[in-house]
Amino acid sequence: MTKLWDKGYTLDKEIEQFTVGEDYVLDRNLIRADVLGSIAHAKMLSKIGILTPKEFAKLKKCLLDVLSSSQRGKFEIKLEDEDVHTAIENLLTRRLGDLGKKIHTARSRNDQALLDVRIFARERLLDIQTEVLNLALALVDFADRYKDIPMPGRTHTQRAMPSSVGLWASAFAESLLDDFELLKIAYYLNNQCPLGSAASYGVPLPIDRQLVSDLLGFDRVQNNVLYANNSRGKIEAIVVFALSQVTEDLSKLSNDLIFFSIPELGYFSLPREYCPGSSIMPQKQNPGPLELIRARSAQTVSRLFQLMITIRNLPSGYNRDFQETKKPLMESLSTTESCLKAARKIFQNLKVNKDALLNSFTPDIFAADRALKLVAEKGMPFRDAYRKVAQELDELEMEDSVKNILSKKHLGAPGNLGLKKLMSRIDLERKNVQKKQVRLQKVWKQLMSL
Repeated sequence: MTKLWDKGYTLDKEIEQFTVGEDYVLDRNLIRADVLGSIAHAKMLSKIGILTPKEFAKLKKCLLDVLSSSQRGKFEIKLEDEDVHTAIENLLTRRLGDLGKKIHTARSRNDQALLDVRIFARERLLDIQTEVLNLALALVDFADRYKDIPMPGRTHTQRAMPSSVGLWASAFAESLLDDFELLKIAYYLNNQCPLGSAASYGVPLPIDRQLVSDLLGFDRVQNNVLYANNSRGKIEAIVVFALSQVTEDLSKLSNDLIFFSIPELGYFSLPREYCPGSSIMPQKQNPGPLELIRARSAQTVSRLFQLMITIRNLPSGYNRDFQETKKPLMESLSTTESCLKAARKIFQNLKVNKDALLNSFTPDIFAADRALKLVAEKGMPFRDAYRKVAQELDELEMEDSVKNILSKKHLGAPGNLGLKKLMSRIDLERKNVQKKQVRLQKVWKQLMSL
């Protein structure tokens, strides 16, 4: 097994296993990206005369064979390969001889690994953006169906003021749309092409970095060759930060659902088919998926810290520490997507118990509203109205909770949730994400037909 860094000596086996770590396993996710990146790189090399058109055609055919084999589960990356780059180049060399050895001209494993992760993260980010919008839409639909059902608003977990199921659900929809803006920024920063930066200092050849970037569908070239390598880990951390905001919202949403569905409250009933039981207590139906969403959000935050701490205080240029940035990124992408799908499925089948919600109202929950009415109707200073109501709490009467929430019609209040505006925004963003996905599919199709 020839190493890309082969100097004629054999690495100690124990040290080799330590330095390779999980890279050869993680890189199974990057086979397609490495193949496509190599085709674009080879096309550029043919343009500047390093490869002939015939040589490019042979390399491209062999690379597409690798892609086809990997899709059938026939392409293997072994520990001895170290990574996907070595496995593919060794295969090219075995099949094409000296021609296979030319593919690495003007690139390093440093910028090659950077490129593969950027391509991989770009596509996964679009998938996650889609799932964020799907959940936001499910929440808006839920809010619209139950917008007229009162629900106690809480502070410090105690009953505070009248709220509604619609206000609660649409609050999370709006929060997810803010998270979506962070994901868009992460996508933008990730979508720049690092190839051609090589080992951080460029190469003495007239390479065309813009051509490679265009062939791979990037928005732009990452200009400074040293920064390209310095940004490894930084871009990954930005992506994971955006993901952590999504999972933190999912954690809060899950925590609310767990609390509001306990029998003592019973505001909501979770679908039985989503609630695992107990091995000893026959009556139990546990909110297991929600508890796992809550726990896995912590994993995403911990991976963010892992990334930030790994890259802090590293000297400029490539350092092997960067190898450890791949796993937390991949795991965070996977965790976030699976949590979004689970949350959406639960919401699409969540039962609202209207009677339990209505019966949970007590006269004191209208206290703040009563004080404000004294201000509006009697001209009383608010602080005096506050004290008067506080002294007469036992005399407060029940109000019509439905009438109460619907009377609050200022922007964003229970009687004016602005759901149509949210729906329009979700629809627009979904179309934008779909355009990007279609564009990437066209890019790959054009690249493979060169």
